[in-house]
Amino acid sequence: MKTLLITLLITLSATTMESTFYSFKVAMLDSDQKIDFSSFKGKKVLVVNVASKCGFTPQYEELQALSERYKESLVVIGMPCDQFAGQELDLESSIKQFCTEQFHVTFPMTTIIDVKGDNQHPVYQWLTQKSQNGLGDYSVKWNFNKFLISEEGQLLAYFPSTIKPLSEEITKFLD
Repeated sequence: MKTLLITLLITLSATTMESTFYSFKVAMLDSDQKIDFSSFKGKKVLVVNVASKCGFTPQYEELQALSERYKESLVVIGMPCDQFAGQELDLESSIKQFCTEQFHVTFPMTTIIDVKGDNQHPVYQWLTQKSQNGLGDYSVKWNFNKFLISEEGQLLAYFPSTIKPLSEEITKFLD
């Protein structure tokens, strides 16, 4: 009985640890390096699923401005996704070049991921499931959905594509 209880506690502890925002590591865009989310402790993080050929793509400009304005207290992370009408470029090198040349993006960008469905990336499982994020269940319906994480790694808010990065809905959490 005691062994069963200890095993249960270890399993529960491991499960809890796996479902924290800071436990994730994601490959960087067009690189062998990984972005370690634990390096963002003490800063807010805005996670955005992005695409290069979308009507919302001009939001890259505001995401970069937001990243620069709040560089001491916020990290913006772009996570390219091609699940909505094939609006992402095919090659990661092309995405990187597009973002750099068109919008001067300097914030971290990850490899192409799935934000929904059977191959949903674990980061998005955490972001979209209340059982993991503790705040709510969310459905990513298009590109440029935004999730704001607190300095302690807790989900603060979700914003759909139509909410622009420099809008008061977002900046009120940052000022």
